[in-house]
Amino acid sequence: MSATSLDFPRLLQDFFLRWLIAQRGASRHTVASYRDTFELFLRFAEKRMRRSAATFALSDLDASVVLDFLDHLESERQTSVRTRNVRLTAIRSFARYVASRDPASLPVVQRLLAIPAKRCDRPVLGYLSREEVQAVLDAPDPSTWSGRRDVVLLTTLYNTGARVSELTASRVADVLLDRQTSLLLHGKGRKERLVPLWPSTAKSLRDWLAFTRGRPDDPLFPNRQSKALSRSGVRQRLDKAVRAAAQRCPSLTRKRVSPHCLRHTTAMHLLQAGVDLTVIALLLGHEDVATTHRYLESDLAMKQAALQRVEAPASRVSRFRASRRVLAFLDRL
Repeated sequence: MSATSLDFPRLLQDFFLRWLIAQRGASRHTVASYRDTFELFLRFAEKRMRRSAATFALSDLDASVVLDFLDHLESERQTSVRTRNVRLTAIRSFARYVASRDPASLPVVQRLLAIPAKRCDRPVLGYLSREEVQAVLDAPDPSTWSGRRDVVLLTTLYNTGARVSELTASRVADVLLDRQTSLLLHGKGRKERLVPLWPSTAKSLRDWLAFTRGRPDDPLFPNRQSKALSRSGVRQRLDKAVRAAAQRCPSLTRKRVSPHCLRHTTAMHLLQAGVDLTVIALLLGHEDVATTHRYLESDLAMKQAALQRVEAPASRVSRFRASRRVLAFLDRL
């Protein structure tokens, strides 16, 4: 590394404080994800090089070390390919920042940026039927404090199609119940959007706010300590509701139901009701309509209806017989 190059610890600190937080205004979730990536990466590099990360130069963390780290994530930590690519995205973002701050490190940076993301299968989106959703919404016990909250929580989650991080960040002041009832969601990339509420959801929220008597800055869905429910807290409450709902709706036992599955379910039900994809994209906060297009790919009923409009061609099925020339060619291989 050139004597004029900046040291690695300083570059890393500036990347987080000056670039990611101060200039880019990244959300706390993004900052936490990038932080976790570099904690894992530097601990891996310390064991490999047998010295403290404080002594590292950027040239020590070349493409070969990064590739070994990514392989380590998959083989030893059993990380999925998608998570592996998220870790690589954080490292590449840091490399681009280094290129702007330290031109002497461009050869190292170019090799880091040349590392491709690993391709992975894109599974078909899972979603619930209307009967399954209703069973989940009816599962919590409204006679208890937590059950009453869970009914409103799950109903709002299904109504809005919100990301779980958006719902846990919601405050009492974000609920608008005057003329046009809606919920203000603070989405990814610091983007805000208003999502209309069904009259039944608005009534549930109005009753819930009257019951809790929360101040404007209080979390909309608190836990027992009056703090906002965490992502894991929402998942636990949903899991409990699904277990109870499965007793009356056995098909739920064969499905993996997560908060994001409810988001997919909202989108699919809107699509099946004839709502345009661009409108669904606006409701869900998708920046690219191509993301919303995946719901169209997942709706088997719509595909079947489209095929039923076209008659299958009449064709005679005949058995394939390979010619002697083909067989001779295969024998020579």
